[in-house]
Amino acid sequence: MNKLIYAIDQLSKTVGHVFAWCIVVLMLGTTWEVFVRYVLDDPTSWAFDLSYIMYGALFYMAGAYTLSRGGHVRADIFSRLWPVRVQAGVELALYLLFFFPGVLSLIYSGWSYGNESMRIHEMSINSPVGIPIWQIKMLIPIGGALVALQGVAEVMRCIVCLRDGEWAPRLHDVEELEKQILEQAAKGGIEAAKAVAGTAR
Repeated sequence: MNKLIYAIDQLSKTVGHVFAWCIVVLMLGTTWEVFVRYVLDDPTSWAFDLSYIMYGALFYMAGAYTLSRGGHVRADIFSRLWPVRVQAGVELALYLLFFFPGVLSLIYSGWSYGNESMRIHEMSINSPVGIPIWQIKMLIPIGGALVALQGVAEVMRCIVCLRDGEWAPRLHDVEELEKQILEQAAKGGIEAAKAVAGTAR
């Protein structure tokens, strides 16, 4: 089961890393628009469309990656104090009762929405360029399917925790500095945490 969890986590990581390049494209497009608008007094007709297409693609396709890292917003003020098996049992129930019905509804509705947009070759109404936008709408069911697949991995992670009494490890490729500082403070005291903070500057 751990191998399957790892494989799904790896897929989510790969997709997340690929679509992270949308940030670079978004930054370059926005920078160019600011330059030509305010320096050359010749604004583009496509920059607004580019910005929401890139941001939308990143948003849709990074959901599974974020879930694989446990990065979505969660109200764990009480649950983090529970024994791990209780945490796993509650999370398992929440995934089955709320997560999967919601995500499957998103996939179903997103497919209808995106398919209709693709059928009519929908284009943006925000600029005279007529940029096609059906591709971004088709990412809704695709992103939803990836989130659902990652949800399967999270359910398996809960089952492993119920069986073994500890959470299956997650892949770590990016970590908040704050988390590193807190971990060092817990292990080696305040001086170790200050050392981590100092090396990050």
